[in-house]
Amino acid sequence: MTRPLVLELLACPKAVPEVRHAVREHLGAPCPEAQLCVSELLTNVITHVGEGTPVTVRLFRTPDGRTRLEVTDPDPHAWLIARHSGEHDETGRGLLLLDAVARRWGVWLTPAGKTVWCELHTDASSNFAGTPARASRPH
Repeated sequence: MTRPLVLELLACPKAVPEVRHAVREHLGAPCPEAQLCVSELLTNVITHVGEGTPVTVRLFRTPDGRTRLEVTDPDPHAWLIARHSGEHDETGRGLLLLDAVARRWGVWLTPAGKTVWCELHTDASSNFAGTPARASRPH
């Protein structure tokens, strides 16, 4: 059984490929859906909350066998809105991609921040199992 992945880091552009790589390594195989979702969620924090924001990324198997990804940041006021971008817009498609790839997704708001989560289809990462546990990664 593989332990869950929990990364505590500062949201910055160089962290995006590092976290994407950590997800792939943790799953033991390429998982484009999980890698795309973590990239989009982390990029949303950088863009809408701010570079250098502390975040926690969690990746684990739910009791019913789905792969769940969560990104938590300290801003409870930054709302996520899926919008339709124009053909020449360079941004604004992240949540549409998440919606297309994930089985379902949502946001938990608390006074201390928010967690944006998504669940991937059961076959998204066949080598992975586990439930949440704490680990940290240097910043």
